[in-house]
Amino acid sequence: MNTILITGTSSGYGRETALHFHDRGWNVIATMRTPRAGVLPESDRLRVVGLDVTEPAGIAAVFEEAGPLDVLVNNAGVPEIGVFEGTPMDRVREVFETNTFGVMAMTRAVVPHFRERGAGVVVNVTSSVVLGHMPLSAVYKASKMAVEGFTSSLALELEPFGVRARTVEPGACLTTNFAANAMKGASPDQLVPEPYAAWARRSMGGFTGQDLFTKESDVAETVWRAVHDTTGQLRFPAGPDAVRLAQAR
Repeated sequence: MNTILITGTSSGYGRETALHFHDRGWNVIATMRTPRAGVLPESDRLRVVGLDVTEPAGIAAVFEEAGPLDVLVNNAGVPEIGVFEGTPMDRVREVFETNTFGVMAMTRAVVPHFRERGAGVVVNVTSSVVLGHMPLSAVYKASKMAVEGFTSSLALELEPFGVRARTVEPGACLTTNFAANAMKGASPDQLVPEPYAAWARRSMGGFTGQDLFTKESDVAETVWRAVHDTTGQLRFPAGPDAVRLAQAR
């Protein structure tokens, strides 16, 4: 029976992906910063583990306890919305610590095991912001573009050992509370300084008025496809809006 470890499973894409693989008979190790009862069903094939991907000791402990893995899905991430001029550098570093360096740290921990076994898949969940021009996303997009570049080179390094690396690029989802989470603790003036206000209103109006959006199930199904794909495809847009952006490039 195959085993998958997924980060960031407390809600949204991560939770739906954990359910998707569990429903198809996989063993699932579902990590989240603060485990809570009732988020995922009780099952002898599903284990919930506390993990902050920015803490090296926690990463080492999780892999030591996990046993042999077939797939790692790096889904954990922090959202960020705002004008770059109004974004403190401490916040920039915080976003990169989770979205970029956390992905690298998790990948670094699993790669030796995959390489020695001659099998395994790393799936890094990025975002459709890498596919088009998105307003108010300079820091977030930079953190995800870095993962795209990292994964494209990593895939070449691991291919001789029978190990695959892929990215999944979710579109905009209205049910993941991305915007609300991105705005926690920030005032509107911090997110959008006054000189940018009129531009930001126009930009966000265009975004919220789009006709296609992504569902959590779109992402889970795309992760499943990326895990099982043997064609050599590197990037997998997830959701109709992401697919449209990818086709327009």
